[in-house]
Amino acid sequence: MANTPQAKKRARQNEKRFAVNKARRSRIRTYLRKVEEALESGNKDDAIAALRAAQPELMRGVTKGVYHKNTASRKVSRLAARVKALS
Repeated sequence: MANTPQAKKRARQNEKRFAVNKARRSRIRTYLRKVEEALESGNKDDAIAALRAAQPELMRGVTKGVYHKNTASRKVSRLAARVKALS
């Protein structure tokens, strides 16, 4: 366990950051799940709308440090390819 005041403070800060990042990750996953569901239903219009909503959320996760830039880009690219193939 943390002994110094500085280590104790860092432990508190880490807990707060963990909670915030967990909420952000959960929110992003919800948007991604909506795209997946739209793809499974086969409705291209819904899939396009869901992807347009998910893309800025993913990129916001990058700016907030939840995801790496390449990871988010890869996810967007793969989803876009699947939406495009849905015709």
